[in-house]
Amino acid sequence: MLIDTYGRVATDLRVSLTDRCNLRCTYCMPEEGLQWLAKPDLLTDDEIVRLIDIAVTSLGIDEVRFTGGEPLLRPGLVGIVERVAALARRPRMSLTTNGIGLRRTASALKAAGLDRVNVSLDTLRPDVFKTLTRRDRHKDVLEGLAAAREAGLTPVKVNSVLMPGLNDDEAPDLLSWAVEHDYELRFIEQMPLDAQHGWKREGMVTAGDILTSLRTRFELTAEGSEERGSAPAERWLVDGGPHRVGVIASVTRPFCSACDRTRLTADGQVRTCLFATEETDLRAALRSDAPDEEIARIWRLAMWGKKAGAGLDDPTFVQPDRPMSAIGG
Repeated sequence: MLIDTYGRVATDLRVSLTDRCNLRCTYCMPEEGLQWLAKPDLLTDDEIVRLIDIAVTSLGIDEVRFTGGEPLLRPGLVGIVERVAALARRPRMSLTTNGIGLRRTASALKAAGLDRVNVSLDTLRPDVFKTLTRRDRHKDVLEGLAAAREAGLTPVKVNSVLMPGLNDDEAPDLLSWAVEHDYELRFIEQMPLDAQHGWKREGMVTAGDILTSLRTRFELTAEGSEERGSAPAERWLVDGGPHRVGVIASVTRPFCSACDRTRLTADGQVRTCLFATEETDLRAALRSDAPDEEIARIWRLAMWGKKAGAGLDDPTFVQPDRPMSAIGG
C-alpha cells in the first residue's frame, strides 16, 4: 500500500513514457522545444513493466495512465500495454495523448489491452489550434479521436485548456461538439507547469468562468461528491443527461485532500505531486539490481513524505523545475 501521513492511499499510477512531444503548446513549452532526456536516462521497456508490476503486485495500484510528453512517440508503447495487460493483477489502463498519432495506433492499442484514452484538444478552430500548438495538425487530432471511438477506447475523454484572448469563448461550442460526437469533455484550468514560467494566476480562465459560459447555453446539474470520489474533475449532467462535462479546477478548487495518485517520470523518478519540487530515484535502484522488495520500500517511503497540498494558494509557491511535458499529466 502507498499511504501518506495524511491517510491518503495512492491507487492510481501515472507513467510518463517520454518527455518528447510533437506539439509546442504555448502553456507547456517554448517554440524551440526543450533539451530532451538522453536515451540512456530513459527507462527501458523492461524497466517500465517491472515497476508497474511492483506497483500493482506489492503497492496496491489498480489503475495505470500512460502519459508523456506524447506517449504515442514511444516506439515500444503497444508492447508495454500488452505486457501490462498480461500481469497477474491486471490494472485498468488508459492513455493521455495529443491524438496526432492515434488514427494509426488506436486499433493496435485496443487489441493490446488499453481500456480508454484522454485526448487533448483546446479548440475547434484550426487557426487557433495552430496558434496554441505552433503546429498545423488539427485535422489529425479530430481523425485520432474518431479512430479511438471506433476502436472502442471508450469513454473517449477530451481535455481542453482555455486561454485568455485565444479560445476562452469556445466553451459552449466545445461542449456542443463533444455531445454530438459522444465524447466526454473536461476543461482543465491552466496550471503553472510551463517551461518558460510565464503562468500568471491573474487573467487565467477559472472554473467559475467556464461554468458561467457553459450555462449560457446548457442546463448543468452537479453530480455531487459521492459520484466524484477521488476523481480530479467535478462533473455536471448536461441538460439532464446522459452526457456529462467535467471541470478540473486544480488552481481555484484544489482537490489535494482526496488525491490518490503517484507519478513515475520517464527517467524513473517518483513524484508524489505534479507540483512537487522533490523526486525519489527508482532508476538507480533498478540498475543496481535491487530486489523488488527494496524498490517497493523506496517507493513507500517517498509517498509517506507527500505534502498536504500543492500550495498554489501560498504566496511563496515555487513552480517545479520540470515542465508538464517531462512530468506527465
